[in-house]
Amino acid sequence: MLGAGADIVAVAAWLGATVESVCLMPEPDDRGAEATERGLAMRFFWEVFVTLLVITDPPGIVPVFLGLTRGRADRDRNRLAWQAAVVAFGVIVVFALFGRSILDYLGVGLPALEGAGGLLLLLVSLELLTGKASEPTEQEMQSASVAFVPLGTPLLAGPGAIVAVMLFVQRVHGVANGFALAAAMVAVAAAAWLAMRFAPVVHRALTDNGVELLTRIAGLLLAAIAVQLVANSVISFVHSA
Repeated sequence: MLGAGADIVAVAAWLGATVESVCLMPEPDDRGAEATERGLAMRFFWEVFVTLLVITDPPGIVPVFLGLTRGRADRDRNRLAWQAAVVAFGVIVVFALFGRSILDYLGVGLPALEGAGGLLLLLVSLELLTGKASEPTEQEMQSASVAFVPLGTPLLAGPGAIVAVMLFVQRVHGVANGFALAAAMVAVAAAAWLAMRFAPVVHRALTDNGVELLTRIAGLLLAAIAVQLVANSVISFVHSA
């Protein structure tokens, strides 16, 4: 699984540990368990949020969004921005709720999914690092439903995000973690919407070089997540042997 602390990217672990240290303040004994649960939920929220944010890469979607909506009015761009965010959120929620049932029907175990997801994320990270991701076709750019395809899926809610959410769902044990997971998913969708909504402003502020740099950093972090997933999968298979 995407374990806490060292089992996730250093950024997520650092954020989680920082939030946990703030939340777990000395309290009376009868509130200690509640404080611990709240702190762990906050840590889980940051792990999910950072991981999904790296995978969806809102800054990296800015140039793609501008290309797909080139020539459209600002009102149409704003509409496509929130539609794409809603579509991406809906796809992720569906797999979060029913992904395990699909796995059970196919007879696939979590370690296999974890290993496959790690390899898939590694491929995505290599595309981000090398800048060789496929460009939208002319047909996609002229399509009236670019908010659904390719913006909503697979650019935002792609295989990487789907696999990551399905793995995080397996770690939900209790109401607090459930709310943390839901809040993180909503926050990532909001970040994607903000990036597209203010795409022209973001692009002018970051310039092409800035967007390229953020994409490379996201690729590096995503590669670290992928390697950890594959390692966890191998460990699970060894222990079950």
